[in-house]
Amino acid sequence: MNKLTFKGEWNEVKGKLKQKYGLLTDDDLVYSEGKDDELLGRLQKKLGKAKDEIQKIISEI
Repeated sequence: MNKLTFKGEWNEVKGKLKQKYGLLTDDDLVYSEGKDDELLGRLQKKLGKAKDEIQKIISEI
């Protein structure tokens, strides 16, 4: 998976990620068009998970 794909709106996905991982902040979850790698990098650092794992988590929400 090269690009992040979202089921529904990003705000909904962001809310579910914050519920699942309480340590995430709004700053961690800032998403800008075309900046997928930056978002994944922030989440990798904060959650200590591999890029593939994070993409899977997001795609399942």
